[in-house]
Amino acid sequence: MLPDERTVPSGEYPVRAEEDLLAARHAVRAAAVAAGFSIVDQTKIVTAASELVRNAYIHGGGGTMTVEVVRDPAGRTGLRLRVRDEGPGIADVEQAMTDGFSTGAGLGHGLGGTRRLVHDFRLDTEPGRGTTVTVVRWQS
Repeated sequence: MLPDERTVPSGEYPVRAEEDLLAARHAVRAAAVAAGFSIVDQTKIVTAASELVRNAYIHGGGGTMTVEVVRDPAGRTGLRLRVRDEGPGIADVEQAMTDGFSTGAGLGHGLGGTRRLVHDFRLDTEPGRGTTVTVVRWQS
């Protein structure tokens, strides 16, 4: 049975303060549960969201996360996350996607790891213009 889109929490969430990171993760978990995701799929999309909002907060100076339920032509349910910031952008996308690369104190698995946790990954960035990352995780 497919979830009713009206019952899946969606919307736009601010990423401006440390406490917004936790609120964003909770919002994604609630949406994944309501959409009928398995515990494994819930964990993957929440982990992806956590990485993306942390990047927007730390490297982009804050931004927003949008959560929405989507369906493919076959009726499969997914969650689309769009995380935007108005920071400095990413100068070298290829390097930023490489495991082990970090501009901070992290392990450098953020963007590359996020790409592996989702089915669709799109990165739109330009130095001086900010970054938008859009991901979709489909229900298994």
